[in-house]
Amino acid sequence: MSTRHILLGLLAAGPSHGYDLKRRHDERFPQARPLAYGQVYTTLQRLVRDGLAEVEGTDADGGPERTLYRSTDAGAGELARWAAEIAPAAPFVTNEIFAKVVVSILAGGDPAAYLRAQRAAHMDRMRQLTAVKTDRDADLATVLSADYAINHLDADLRWMHTTAARLTTLTAEVDGA
Repeated sequence: MSTRHILLGLLAAGPSHGYDLKRRHDERFPQARPLAYGQVYTTLQRLVRDGLAEVEGTDADGGPERTLYRSTDAGAGELARWAAEIAPAAPFVTNEIFAKVVVSILAGGDPAAYLRAQRAAHMDRMRQLTAVKTDRDADLATVLSADYAINHLDADLRWMHTTAARLTTLTAEVDGA
């Protein structure tokens, strides 16, 4: 995910302070890793440096001075270009779970036990996400984010099932290489 473009998207709604951008990010993307304030302000400084955002002013509102940022026309153009780009499919198909299965075979471990444990962890996460998305107070962004994660976990589970069924063959190939 591009923090730069997410912040430009949030600025498209109008000028904002870094604190407000961080809060709105965490509200709009509830299942994503929350942004750190330092990341927000560093990214805003880069957007200003690159001419994609500018400082509209500062205010204090009875507290510390806060800088108000707004998107520029160049920022709006960059955001439109990025939003229209097709997200490429993953260029590599090896993943951490597969790597751990192979390493387990190489190290004389128990790849079947690893797959069972990983399956249990995935199932637990799916239960957590199902609880999040079925909470009566869940908004649509939360439900859609949880659905996305659940579908990816489900694909991993199907892959683990297939791999577990092929462990004998995989072990022979890995050991024979």
